[in-house]
Amino acid sequence: MFYAALLAFIRRRLVLGLIFIFSLTYFLVNLLGNGGPLSLDSDEFEVRREHPMIWRTLQENNRTNDLSSTCRNSVQGKVLIVDDQGYVCQRADLLWTGCCNVEADQTKHYSCETCNQANCCAIYENCVSCCLHPHKRELLEKVLSKASGRQSALFASVKDHFELCLVKCRTNSHSVQHENKYRDPKTKHCYGETEAHESQKEVAGNSVL
Repeated sequence: MFYAALLAFIRRRLVLGLIFIFSLTYFLVNLLGNGGPLSLDSDEFEVRREHPMIWRTLQENNRTNDLSSTCRNSVQGKVLIVDDQGYVCQRADLLWTGCCNVEADQTKHYSCETCNQANCCAIYENCVSCCLHPHKRELLEKVLSKASGRQSALFASVKDHFELCLVKCRTNSHSVQHENKYRDPKTKHCYGETEAHESQKEVAGNSVL
């Protein structure tokens, strides 16, 4: 009697377990499959921007050290900092407002130093500064139009020209090979549409805007 009840209990648990495993497998296949909502690499995946991109203009090129206004900046640089106006400066020349001191000797505007003509740079802050030039808008619009999958979702979250350049200049899958090695460690920060392994061949002192 006891053994019969135990056997019936085990069978019941086994059946329930199999049903659960089958249901879980079916759910995961549909969720992560080619047509699933989390399949960001699918050609059918589309991300729509909620707000229009705010671009820098040539009218915003000149700035003085106005202590009444604040700036966003790249924050993490130990030596260099780039602010949202396109100025690159030494960290020591960063004002309490978050803006670079434009009167400092080493502060540069829209600096493309260490960048090559393929839009890849050796220094992250130079990449962001160069990318922020209003003349780069057409190039960046092409980058946005060709983005897909996870990259499209990432770009859709940025609000303006500065945030786009911060994101684009960070190392990404285009600048590495085998997922753990840079194609060219000298120019690993790129803001253009050309993949890094095709463009990072020669670093010039300055690139032409």
